[in-house]
Amino acid sequence: MAVKRSLLVILALIVMASVVIAIGDEPAVKPKVKVVRGKRLCDRGWECSWSTYCCNLTITDYFQTYQFENLFSKRNSPVAHAVDFWDYHSFIFAAAQFEPLGFGTTGDKRMQMKEIAAFLGHVASKTSCGDGVVTGGPLAWGLCFNKEMSPSQDYCNDYFKLTYPCAPGAQYYGRGALPIYWNYNYGIIGDGLKLDLLQHPEYVEQNATIGFQTAIWKWMNPVKKSQPSPHDVFVGHWKPTKNDTLSKRVPGFGTTMNILYGDSICGQGDIDAMNNIVSHYLYFLDLLGVGREQAGTHDTLTCAEQAAFNPSYVAPAAAS
Repeated sequence: MAVKRSLLVILALIVMASVVIAIGDEPAVKPKVKVVRGKRLCDRGWECSWSTYCCNLTITDYFQTYQFENLFSKRNSPVAHAVDFWDYHSFIFAAAQFEPLGFGTTGDKRMQMKEIAAFLGHVASKTSCGDGVVTGGPLAWGLCFNKEMSPSQDYCNDYFKLTYPCAPGAQYYGRGALPIYWNYNYGIIGDGLKLDLLQHPEYVEQNATIGFQTAIWKWMNPVKKSQPSPHDVFVGHWKPTKNDTLSKRVPGFGTTMNILYGDSICGQGDIDAMNNIVSHYLYFLDLLGVGREQAGTHDTLTCAEQAAFNPSYVAPAAAS
């Protein structure tokens, strides 16, 4: 009888282990390799195919399903607004388009993991519904939304009617993992992704891969050609000018906030809106096993004292 019970326990453990493997830590795909004209090319199946960068570390080598689930553990809770929308594979499908450009593949493994933590820290803070929820802590509620719930307007700017005209009946409210607003942003990002988001902005809230693609596009591209992208300032590709130094803009996570949000949160000291984004980044560094001690100093981690790259317009004071 005791032997039978032991066998049952062992079988149960095997089944449990199989379930954990199935839904958790998926093994990294071993790449296929071939040499073409002296160049070593690799193929990893659905993540990337026959390129040199596939021979190096890719995102699935160090960031797997169980880690995504840990970072966004409450996204499918009953009170979430985008239940069963966001998932790991949609993120990897979206990231695969940008990995050859350096997204999550720049530098050593630590830098790569830090970039994923930084990007997803922004995503979590901008899609969280954790303010009024305590279960699991406020940092566990990223990807709760995939769209603005109660838009106050349709975000159609007629100034761009010649370049990015609003489609009849379309609304350009916030959608995506890093929400995009306004017809011109849907048009510009749609051009970059070769998707007709101007005519069909609803694609961003209907397809999780597109929702992640628009966010990664924002991370990989500057607001203006003369300025750096969040990716460049984070991985160290950007060299500050004298004016940047005087404006206290330095490479690091803080300047990614400056590019993405400007003076809505930067240059105002350690305000809650900025600290919330920083807290998500630090939390994700810990969950990924990198550790928040790798985040850098206060000056590189925050934009508390930075002047905005693109200050909000302030009307000149009336002459007295």
